[in-house]
Amino acid sequence: MGAMNTTPLIDVMLVLLIMFIITIPVATHSVDLNLPRGDVVAPMFEDKNKMVIDGQDRLYWNGQPVTEAETSSLLKDTLLLDVEPELQFEPDAMASYQVSARMLSTIKASGVTKFGFVGTERYREFGK
Repeated sequence: MGAMNTTPLIDVMLVLLIMFIITIPVATHSVDLNLPRGDVVAPMFEDKNKMVIDGQDRLYWNGQPVTEAETSSLLKDTLLLDVEPELQFEPDAMASYQVSARMLSTIKASGVTKFGFVGTERYREFGK
């Protein structure tokens, strides 16, 4: 007989395959989250400040025109209050990116924790 007996080789390969299958951890494709149940109402902030940048890059704080330096001091003043008010940021569609990015950087540097973009629902459908 001139052919090699491959039966023991196949047996060893099957045993190794079974061992690899057993040692591979079970892949889980889920992330456990604690979601609210029932009628849970999202907390609303009673106090809020609104910062608007109009199409000519003018800044408004609660409807009053302000400069960038005044904005920085106003942001720091809000952190001294007992309850930090929510800061609502609303740049106009025609406001320059440079001014908007500079104001976002100022907001981040001030340490404001309650922050949100408002008015963006107007741009939900792009191109209309």
